[in-house]
Amino acid sequence: MFSDQNLYHYSLLSLFLIGPPTFFACLFLTAPYGKHLRPGWGPTITPPLAWFLMESPTLWLTLLLFPLGNNRSNPLSLVLISPYILHYTNRTLIYPIKLYLNACRRKTNNGSSDFPLIVALLAFVFNLLNAYVQVRWVSHYADCYSNDWFWFRYASGLAVFVGGMAANVWADRVLLGLKREGVGYKVPRGGLFEYVSCPNYLGEIVEWLGWALMTWSWAGLGFFLYTFANLVPRARFNHEWYLKKFGEDYPRKRKAVIPFLY
Repeated sequence: MFSDQNLYHYSLLSLFLIGPPTFFACLFLTAPYGKHLRPGWGPTITPPLAWFLMESPTLWLTLLLFPLGNNRSNPLSLVLISPYILHYTNRTLIYPIKLYLNACRRKTNNGSSDFPLIVALLAFVFNLLNAYVQVRWVSHYADCYSNDWFWFRYASGLAVFVGGMAANVWADRVLLGLKREGVGYKVPRGGLFEYVSCPNYLGEIVEWLGWALMTWSWAGLGFFLYTFANLVPRARFNHEWYLKKFGEDYPRKRKAVIPFLY
């Protein structure tokens, strides 16, 4: 018999089940966009449009679901969901606008049609699933708001989240700045780039670790684990790409995504 509780249970279970196959698949095959764009993946769209479309469920589904939850009138649920909305406002709206403006400055036809539509659609489906799991938990199923540990977990998790988001946004700005120069790929330098090739991925992983701490939930943990499973293998491919392209000019002590370790 259908019920929202059953739908939520199986959606949460799916979030955990898709993590391991994603991780192992991404160890051998990286998504064909950005540095790893290659033919044979069907029609393409511009990167700004792709990022907007595939990340959009995180905002519009939040606006649809949140008012329907039992916790909708609890101020603490609004406090808890705010970092999630902050991240996805940047990723869904601000980041695509930056990509568009950056492409216009470089006069590259608004970003060039180099993002496979199938990749954007797969990401759209994941964000639909994940947004439902995260938002429905915060707005309806969470029972942590009367817990004595709520503010401790929230404050400690928020500190981790903010640190991760700062790294993520900063690294994106550096990479966009290099593209704006219009002289091809260059070795990123400074800050976390001295330690890892992909501080943008490191920042996002740290963000969702903070979210898992803030929510102290299976939903938050599942999101963190999936983010790790998706981004760590891609960071390795990016790192190997840099090594191959720049050879001896690329810092040998720099790791892929985890400073000093990997």
